[in-house]
Amino acid sequence: MIVVTTPTGQIGSQLVHRLLDQDKEVRVIVRDASRLEDTVRERVETVEGSHDEPGVLDEALPGAEALFWLVPPSRQAPSVREYYLGFARVGAAAVARHGVGHVVGVSSAGHGWPTPAGVLSAAFAMDAELGASGAAYRALSMPFYMENLLGQLDAIRGPGAFHLTCAGDLPLASIATRDIAGVAADLLTDLSWTGQRNLPVFGPDRLTPDGMAEVISQELGRPVTYRRMSMDDYASLLRSRGAGDQQVKDMTEAFAAQDHGIYDADWATAEPTSTDFRTWCREVLRPAADA
Repeated sequence: MIVVTTPTGQIGSQLVHRLLDQDKEVRVIVRDASRLEDTVRERVETVEGSHDEPGVLDEALPGAEALFWLVPPSRQAPSVREYYLGFARVGAAAVARHGVGHVVGVSSAGHGWPTPAGVLSAAFAMDAELGASGAAYRALSMPFYMENLLGQLDAIRGPGAFHLTCAGDLPLASIATRDIAGVAADLLTDLSWTGQRNLPVFGPDRLTPDGMAEVISQELGRPVTYRRMSMDDYASLLRSRGAGDQQVKDMTEAFAAQDHGIYDADWATAEPTSTDFRTWCREVLRPAADA
């Protein structure tokens, strides 16, 4: 039995499909089972609730050989570190209590970064908790998600631009969520691995944001440019959306670390996944832009 958290999210939903395609027994933890696709709901065991609740995990984990762990994003959490650790402490205790042998967690690249990195540091703290659970643990260590650009579709379709805080002429490591799901599925269906390890998961490109804009323009058939946003402007944008001081600090620290190369060491050693940025634009971004 494989237990999957966040089964309706971008990564979790694709992972569930991959596991079911291999006829694996899957149990999902989901806040609202009605959000599952009908074809999924009829083939999985369902436990409703949040995986930061001990009772929910006590219902979901008996008999589980492996667990897929992802902390869902929250705009309300006053401290992202405590939010991640709240999930991780409950999860690690439940894994130990039920003798789950293998855990695959979604984390960030850059373990060992020497300065605070906001939400990325929170993910590293989560990994330490889960790694101490007694289970074999793989922290899938990722850079920038290509899917983050889907949140800027209006700007891409309208003014023809997207915005990040990083330099336009420096390579930005990226990954497609379907490749994350693929790596997770491989690990969850072959439990021969042991110990604790951070596993970098990076796409094959070495594109700059300016280069990404050029690919997007070609694939969408209209001009799209990259415009760098200052950290002060990004902080102001977060505050305009209701973020508190700690939330702003958590996010700006993360993007500052990205700007200063937090992903570089893992990028140098990662084995590239299969989905390049152009393929992702053609198969994911363009259909979303045309919808």
